[in-house]
Amino acid sequence: MELRRDVFQAIADPTRRAIITLLALQAMTPKAIAENFDSSRQTISKHIQILKACDLLEQEQNGREIYYQLNPQKIKEIADFIEPFREMWDERFNKLESIMKNYQSDNPS
Repeated sequence: MELRRDVFQAIADPTRRAIITLLALQAMTPKAIAENFDSSRQTISKHIQILKACDLLEQEQNGREIYYQLNPQKIKEIADFIEPFREMWDERFNKLESIMKNYQSDNPS
């Protein structure tokens, strides 16, 4: 059985989130990705490998170059998992906002 890294632990890292943001726009080579960071190429390659191990990235060989792009199915799985929590918190914040507005109208300054 192959062990996979936890996708949420992977995206908790700000550098990996930045890589995901870059790749949301277009497929890129590791060199092109690394040019956007102050870290070494080796460090960025390690981040890429972690994202790849979580199936967040797909790679495509084009001649001598390897291009990485987001795996849209995996991104959708994460979004689908998070959506009910987002809805719950939106509802709670809306209730809190309503309570605060009622409080302010009942207690003018």
